[in-house]
Amino acid sequence: MLFGRTPVLPTPEQALKGRPDPSFTVPDRHTVLGNPLLGPYPEHLETADFALGCFWGAERKFWQTQGVWTTLVGYQGGYTENPTYEEACSGLTGHTEAVRVVFDPSVVSYESLLKLFWESHNPTQGFRQGNDVGTQYRSAVYTHSPAQAAAAKSSRDAYQKVLTGSGYGTITTEILPADGRPFYPAEAYHQQYLDKNPAGYCGIGGTGVSCPIGVAKAPSADA
Repeated sequence: MLFGRTPVLPTPEQALKGRPDPSFTVPDRHTVLGNPLLGPYPEHLETADFALGCFWGAERKFWQTQGVWTTLVGYQGGYTENPTYEEACSGLTGHTEAVRVVFDPSVVSYESLLKLFWESHNPTQGFRQGNDVGTQYRSAVYTHSPAQAAAAKSSRDAYQKVLTGSGYGTITTEILPADGRPFYPAEAYHQQYLDKNPAGYCGIGGTGVSCPIGVAKAPSADA
């Protein structure tokens, strides 16, 4: 079932058990932005988690955005603790290939990041993204506040309307709380992969349909 032509998410009982601690170390700093990869982060910053296919190209989309303080790639949304890349690619962890984006909301709004997220991939493809097939390539937004959840769902609904008008199907993106869905950083060689390997593989590609959501300053955490 898990290795057939049609990918299927494992149940918690089927998933690999993982390990209590990571089996590898993560670099201290971002190779492009120069800031720390792992928290705690400065208090004025916010965190957003996105999955939109192969995380190599997805991460680059975000680190190129003004107002983004750091990015890192990892595994999220599944069951296996501290998975390896090979385990995630087996389909037996339930995780997505995710990008954590730490940003300054006074410079770039969460809505702007959502617009970049939607336009950088095809969110209607289920367990695949282009030629990359597997449950780890599914589209997802893991939210860190009620405001993020509301913005993500509103943007999904707005984008669905224009996608439908352009002949695309139903958006399959998961929108779920990050709480209870830990982000497990990936191995060192995956972090900023396309900075280290400029000619490396990038499977990220959008639909060409613009997402009609605002780019105004995001509401404050107290709003």
